[in-house]
Amino acid sequence: MESYQTSFLESALESNALKFGSFTLKSGRQSPYFFNLGFFNTGLLLSELATSYAKAIIKSGLEFEVLFGPAYKGIPLVAITAAKLAELDPEHYGNILYSFNRKEKKDHGEGGSIVGAALKDKKILIIDDVISAGTAINEAFQIIAAEQGNVVGCIIALDRQETTANSDTSATQAVSERYGIPVISIVSLSDIVEILSHKLTEEQLASIKEYRKQYSPKN
Repeated sequence: MESYQTSFLESALESNALKFGSFTLKSGRQSPYFFNLGFFNTGLLLSELATSYAKAIIKSGLEFEVLFGPAYKGIPLVAITAAKLAELDPEHYGNILYSFNRKEKKDHGEGGSIVGAALKDKKILIIDDVISAGTAINEAFQIIAAEQGNVVGCIIALDRQETTANSDTSATQAVSERYGIPVISIVSLSDIVEILSHKLTEEQLASIKEYRKQYSPKN
């Protein structure tokens, strides 16, 4: 296990970005844990989060030219992670470009929906928090395709490793297979269990085990 993964989960617990209990998800499922990246809401927490993203990207070895953050959550993530990549490895990542989209196209000035680097003919890595139904990521692909960019991968904070409705594959697997790209994460549900098992009660661990039994991918 990498030290940045442990640090990330410790920060997630301390900030309440990661909680254990019983939570109703948007899908209607009753989950034994809940993750909300919005609770990384101080300068220190955001810096630690960016470090985790950057180190996961560096570890992956993915070659890309532009880091792209889908609005809205992806906007602060893409900016701070691009800066952290340049700080950690200026020789390799100092000139990495970044950009994000507007929810509403600008109809004055330079116009358009993209802020930051142009995407045309560039190798692009998408950064986001989680992939649930895959809707947000699909929209990002559409935006990038319209700008004639080439997505080479996607990085998220947490891979829940659970199936979507009417599917035997996880949301991350579905995105990876649909677009032929790797989807990497800072941590997965398996990592949560491994790293935090000593901090969880027997009841919490049992609930997670049962949840995984019900919703883990079948392949």
